[in-house]
Amino acid sequence: MSAKTYEVRTYGCQMNVHDSERLSGLLEDAGYVRAPEGTAEGDADVVVFNTCAVRENADNKLYGNLGRLAPMKTKRPGMQIAVGGCLAQKDRDTIVKRAPWVDVVFGTHNIGKLPVLLERARIQEEAQVEIAESLEAFPSTLPTRRESAYAAWVSISVGCNNTCTFCIVPALRGKEEDRRPGDILAEVETLVSEGVSEITLLGQNVNAYGSDLGDREAFSKLLRACGEIEGLERVRFTSPHPRDFTDDVIAAMAETPNVMPQLHMPLQSGSDTVLKAMRRSYRQERFLGIIEKVRAAMPDAAISTDIIVGFPGETEEDFEQTMHVVREARFANAFTFQYSKRPGTPAADMEGQIPKEVVQARYERLVALQEEISWSENKKQVGRTLEVMVAEGEGRKDGATHRLSGRAPDNRLVHFTKPEQPVRPGDVVTVEITYAAPHHLLAEGPTTGVRRTRAGDAWEKRTAAPAEKAGVMLGLPGIGAPAPLPAPTSGCSIV
Repeated sequence: MSAKTYEVRTYGCQMNVHDSERLSGLLEDAGYVRAPEGTAEGDADVVVFNTCAVRENADNKLYGNLGRLAPMKTKRPGMQIAVGGCLAQKDRDTIVKRAPWVDVVFGTHNIGKLPVLLERARIQEEAQVEIAESLEAFPSTLPTRRESAYAAWVSISVGCNNTCTFCIVPALRGKEEDRRPGDILAEVETLVSEGVSEITLLGQNVNAYGSDLGDREAFSKLLRACGEIEGLERVRFTSPHPRDFTDDVIAAMAETPNVMPQLHMPLQSGSDTVLKAMRRSYRQERFLGIIEKVRAAMPDAAISTDIIVGFPGETEEDFEQTMHVVREARFANAFTFQYSKRPGTPAADMEGQIPKEVVQARYERLVALQEEISWSENKKQVGRTLEVMVAEGEGRKDGATHRLSGRAPDNRLVHFTKPEQPVRPGDVVTVEITYAAPHHLLAEGPTTGVRRTRAGDAWEKRTAAPAEKAGVMLGLPGIGAPAPLPAPTSGCSIV
């Protein structure tokens, strides 16, 4: 009898991506195998939706997908559907009322229960809804199906202590809980021993790390400790909060060679009035002061941000303050969002909701300004020689252009001419930048150096292994390749 197949569909922020790798590991530990690439919708035996609850269309997207699966499940009685993540934590019993063909609903705190709940639903022939109110097991202690041999997420905390009026995440993910530094470093060392050369420290408010431990400098100490791990070439982190971004963190970044010159610092608004209404605990002057200190310590740092346009009560003058900060900060890129009203957040009931057409017009002006700045900042890279870590799946047109793609130390995407000698994801090439576009760089000349790495060896070994065994570790910490700062679609990233 062949093993049952599964598919995990992920929506939302980096934390959801991280959780989905755990869900895949749990299912494979329980005997399921991943549905092959190209499997038709509805053909997997188990379909898991790991949901986001923050964007306005999150509900519609989920129920639309569930609706398409309903007739497919009717034709395949053994098929099971599970819904987890933030929307499941929020809606609970509502999901099986609206979509009674769903078999399992589980929350953000009990992802480790998925295989048990699926089996219970099968035996009892009724939906299982189990939502824990507090964390049952830190995700990094669960089995995983790592998506990469060379790059990994490492979760250092879960939850958030902030009370931003636009964000529902603290209610769904709970208060911040920090992992012990020794556990984090042990996980990093395990990953490096398996060939991982790049890690991204992950938390909903990553640089608040230590508040649960009673150590205000715990995050900077953690960065410096990562710098002592032999074989770890690149360290990144996401997403920090300006409130907790202290000078000791800037010093640790600048003084630790393997901490990359890259910073994602959410702005949300440049208006002090709007920031106060958002319940953000910093103001424009404080934010620009952080940017100035980072640039003084790391002149080549690439800084990105999140911005919300059209928050309730935002005036034209408020919006111009945001445009002013964008001009002053000169972000390498910005993830811009039109304000999305979410039930359960204070902002949803605020007066002064902005008409859609006004929000759209402001959004377009902001995007145009940031595109101009991004292109200008990227042009400064032309002529520079950069070390690029070869990536897998970053360049959608690589096959047609005969190029490869990867990330520079500052996380800029670089497409480069394929060298004569073979290179693998995780290897490092040295290239000279010849052209800049707003969202990527080109190195059209010959590659001047290729460094084969342990990470490339690990990728080669991984791809030669049987697909059903790839990357599964039973009980050992390990995580998959972090997408380099994907546009956040949930409050988990928009902090």
